Amino acid sequence: MAHRNVELLAVGAGPANLALAVAVEELAPELAGDTLLIEREQDIVWQRGMLLPDALSQVSFLKDLVTMRNPCSRFSFVNFLHSQERLDAFVNLASFVPYRSEISEYLQWVANELETVQVEYGRECAGVEAVTGDDGEVAGWLVTLADGDTIGCRYLVIGAGRDAHVPAVFDGLPAERVIHSTQYTQRIAGVRADLPHRVAVIGGAQSAAELFGAALRDLPECKPTMIMRSIGLNGYESSKFTNELYYTSFIDEFYGSSPEARQQLLGEMYRSNYGGLSPATLDGLYRQFYQDRRSGQERLGMHAMTDVTGARMDGDEVVLTLVDRKSGAEREMRTDLVLLGTGFVREMPWAVKALAESIGVEEINVSRNYRLDLGRPATAACYLQGVNEATHGIADSLLSVLAGRSAEITQDILAHRRTRSVEIPDVRELALAGAV
Repeated sequence: MAHRNVELLAVGAGPANLALAVAVEELAPELAGDTLLIEREQDIVWQRGMLLPDALSQVSFLKDLVTMRNPCSRFSFVNFLHSQERLDAFVNLASFVPYRSEISEYLQWVANELETVQVEYGRECAGVEAVTGDDGEVAGWLVTLADGDTIGCRYLVIGAGRDAHVPAVFDGLPAERVIHSTQYTQRIAGVRADLPHRVAVIGGAQSAAELFGAALRDLPECKPTMIMRSIGLNGYESSKFTNELYYTSFIDEFYGSSPEARQQLLGEMYRSNYGGLSPATLDGLYRQFYQDRRSGQERLGMHAMTDVTGARMDGDEVVLTLVDRKSGAEREMRTDLVLLGTGFVREMPWAVKALAESIGVEEINVSRNYRLDLGRPATAACYLQGVNEATHGIADSLLSVLAGRSAEITQDILAHRRTRSVEIPDVRELALAGAV
């Protein structure tokens, strides 16, 4: 087991922390040399579980890691395309939205292009503890990795994303019978493609629709059925007026709003992100159902306004209990495989909860600049990325605000740093002294 100290440690090398790495290199070169990103996987793949061949991003290529902050940056998506000798071809597509796989390639390219900030792979965070000095102030953070190594830091940024939402009703099913969208591409290869599987797809938004299409491609003999609580599939609410609420400049307005106004904004914006489908996906799916009905095959199924209230095994079959929300009628549906397009848990991820518990913080709050309120004096700081929708708006977990947010966090770290000793505390020595 090894230990080392850095000044800034970012957990997770996804879009949020890569944008931060770029901002640190460009805005804080004095900090960049002592900044480390750790990633549990062996490479960087965006939305690994749903990296489907034809899936498109829903966000303009200009909302990359840096362009909205620094259009001249060498880390832009346009420069990535140029470096791959693909800029002409992309321009010729006449599309603002790249393929999801292109965004993923871009993220790995950015990580490779970093000159000073370090990125280490295969480094999984297993625990985070606050370390305090003799005076009780939080002096740093001790991060324990899965292999037993430890890393101490003064500034900690958690950007590992939200936890997958697996409804409790499916807890009793064998793991091989349930695949969440975040694991689809990794696990579908283990399912025999030549069998006439019955597949239940749970959810009524973009990820569920993509799972439905992917099952048709990857399991060509299957009979898929979509099951959703909503009245049916809907397109994204995507008016240009609504999209202004995804501007970085709107965050100030949202943050300063009353709790009632925030709730209304999030509720009305739901269909602009979580509760809808892209026009192309929606149109293509309807055409598939149309052709299925026209042929008389009745291979494709859809149950709207339906709750799944039970799930159990009966021999080799998965038995789902379905309740019609209109009539209250209950029936059973037998299937072989359940695909979950059920999104993510809205609460804070486990790493943030564990950290808050370690310092006795009952309610997790962040400042406008994403700094966690530690509830006590501190010479160290912790920042949360992508989990602040309730206080910073619906764009917080998306690509739209990455460039601006990374600058705000970097500038806040620099301001905080100017009030502290330049010397980095030896976090492990503090911990061994019994001050955790």
